[in-house]
This record gives sequence, structure tokens and C-alpha cells, in this order.
Amino acid sequence: MDNFWKGKNVFVTGADGFIGSWVAKFLVERKANVFTIIRDLKRVCSLDLLELRDKVEIIKGDIVDYSCVERIVNEKEIDAVFHLAAQALVGIANKSPLSTFESNIKGTWNILEACRVNKTVKRAVVASSDKAYGVQKKLPYTEESPLLGLYPYDASKACADILARSYFSTYGLPVAVTRNANTYGGGDLNFSRIIPDAIYSLLEGKQLIIRSDGTPERDYMYVKDAADGYLTLAENLDRKEVQGQAFNFGTGKPISVLNLFDKIAELTGKKDIKPKVLGQAKNEIDRQFLATDKVKKMLNWQPKYSLDEGLKETIEWYKANSTKIR
Repeated sequence: MDNFWKGKNVFVTGADGFIGSWVAKFLVERKANVFTIIRDLKRVCSLDLLELRDKVEIIKGDIVDYSCVERIVNEKEIDAVFHLAAQALVGIANKSPLSTFESNIKGTWNILEACRVNKTVKRAVVASSDKAYGVQKKLPYTEESPLLGLYPYDASKACADILARSYFSTYGLPVAVTRNANTYGGGDLNFSRIIPDAIYSLLEGKQLIIRSDGTPERDYMYVKDAADGYLTLAENLDRKEVQGQAFNFGTGKPISVLNLFDKIAELTGKKDIKPKVLGQAKNEIDRQFLATDKVKKMLNWQPKYSLDEGLKETIEWYKANSTKIR
């Protein structure tokens, strides 16, 4: 589908964030006209780090303001929407649940309603999360697993997930939901996340602080695979059997925090630096990983990058951009 996006008007919320900026980059490279909404223009954001600020149209506004969202979708004659804007940090969500709920839940229904009332929108992809599944007795999570997210961030994503699918069931909106594994890669400025924090600490020769006991296992997906997954899903939203569906995107290969750190230490050549393990993390799920059979079968998608390949590219990105990010 090399020419699929050429000339299409695409609205990407969260394009100033980590994953959203990569989705915007993939779209710009495919000659789409990309629009985004940004509440606070930061001194350095992911659009700058990926050299996109002059290649997308930035509209100042907030997704919690329905009139602003609706105006963008209407006036820009938007064909496709990728809704990735969210308060995405678990620690902040635990401290500030109300702002997290407003951004992640109200922001989502505003996007969906704007898509519903503007008939130009042919496809919409809403970012849920593997965190929406919460704690499950059975692993890996499949798309049929109940959404049991009970902590503020997890619950907000479960709500956004259900809202998106309700707009298909009730109004026939051509929307689908992504439930992504933990995503890493160049451009992630949230150093509370294990991979950028570990890479930066090791490159600086500093000891990494691990809040958990090091045993929690997660599924880690490279950001280029994530962006490819978003575009692949949107390209398939002409198909009735895809509309209204949720899809797990991940590798299906969990790794513990300590084993992940050891891998990064080896790839950075800093195996002599050991982490400090605190064992203090709360409100976090012990084991999480996703079954990806559905996305392989229905969309013919699977990750192109192994963990080692993705980490090598990510480490090189942080080396090349070290002066810009801290």
C-alpha cells in the first residue's frame, strides 16, 4: 500500500509524544498531510527530535475541548484519525487521577464524537494499552480477556477502549483499538521508563535505580514496529470484519526487568555497572505479555525487529542525540 496515504488528511493526536511522533513520521514519509493538536508547546518535543516540526501542521488546543477537536476534524476535512494523546505515566496517574481521567477518557469521547459527526472520517484508530487487561490469571492476554484494569492509568485505558468500540457498535464508526505492549525506541523522553533510563544511565556511567525487585516481566516492542502496526490497522479499516475490533500488538516474548537491564548493559559495553534494586514499586502488575495470533491472522502483521535489534538502534539513537535530550 505504498500510495495509500499519499495526499490523505490525517489527524494524529499525541504527535508531540513518543509513539505519536513516530506514527506522524511514518505518515509524512508516505506523503500524507499530517495535523496535530498540542496543548503546551515544549522547548524540545519528539517532533523536534524526529525533525518533524515543519512537516506537520500544529494546532494549539486541547483534546478535552470538544469544540476545538471538532473544528480540526471538520475544517481540515480529516480522512483518518490516530488517537494517541494521553497522560501515559503510571506514577503521575496514581498521583493525579482526575487529570488522567479527563485526558484519557473525556479526550477519547471528544475524538470519537468529532469523528461521528464529520462524515469525511473513513478510519480511526484509538490507542488502548495492554494495561487495560489488569491482573489476569491466564497468560498471555488475548483480545477476549476481560478488561480488569483497576489502577488509574489502567482503568482510564479500559474506559477509552470500551468507548471506542461502543462507537462502532452504536453508530457504525469505522474504528479499531490497539492494545500495545510496552514500547521503546529513539525519541522517548520519559526517563521514568526502564529502557531510556537504563540506556542513559549506562552511557553516562551511572548506576540505574530499579524501583521494583527486578522480577516483573513485560513484553517490549520496538517503536518502528508499533508505528507500522498503527498504519497497518488503519489501512485495513475498510474491511467490515476489522471495524470495531481490538488488536494486541507486541512480541509475545516477555523478559524480566533485570534480564532486560543485563541485555542493555551488554549492548552498551557497560556490563561492570550493576543496578541498585529497591523493591519498592507499588500498583504494578507482576507479569504481562500478549498473544498476537489475531493480528497475525487478520492483518498479516508481526514485528520485524527482535529485542536485540531494536535495542541496538535505540542505543545508537540516544548516543547521537545525547546533547538534545537532557
